[in-house]
Amino acid sequence: MSYIDEFKRDLVETLPHLRSFAHLLAREHALAEDLVQDTMVRALAHHDQFRPGTNLKGWLIIILRNRFFNEMRRSSRKSEITVEHQDQLVVVDGGQEACIEMRDFRTAFRDLPQAQRQALALVGTNGLSYDEAAKIAGCPIGTMKSRVSRARLELQTRMSGVERPEAAGSRERSRGARGTSARERAGRNVR
Repeated sequence: MSYIDEFKRDLVETLPHLRSFAHLLAREHALAEDLVQDTMVRALAHHDQFRPGTNLKGWLIIILRNRFFNEMRRSSRKSEITVEHQDQLVVVDGGQEACIEMRDFRTAFRDLPQAQRQALALVGTNGLSYDEAAKIAGCPIGTMKSRVSRARLELQTRMSGVERPEAAGSRERSRGARGTSARERAGRNVR
């Protein structure tokens, strides 16, 4: 009988001991069986590292124990999520949505007419009253309120991605006006 055949025979003889040791360590049948199988595969792959005449069972138990500890370290880094424990998870915002929303806000704010940007900056950002903002802008207080209101509504519309019906109608009217000749537009204005 060759050395490798003798080694394989001795491995098979140690299986019951390895299984009981694996079950003691793992306390879970599937994990214990996986540990035993992995130990056997490693022992066969590295049979040249075993010195004949030494304690084979002890060598295999050390391999199994090390595999178990490696598996525990690996499983402690990952966690299984089940439906029952889903409500206990803490959700952490990565901040991507906030950055995108801020970028979209800046774009929408930049696209506002200059008078509306100024009105929002004075009232919204600087916290001035409508009266103070109107004096700075050199317009009536009602105009300032109107500019702020329109600017807020336009920002809200752009940020939500929903087009206001009156905005769509005004675009259609402006498209229709562009489609007519200058004479027709002039004729309309004369009447």
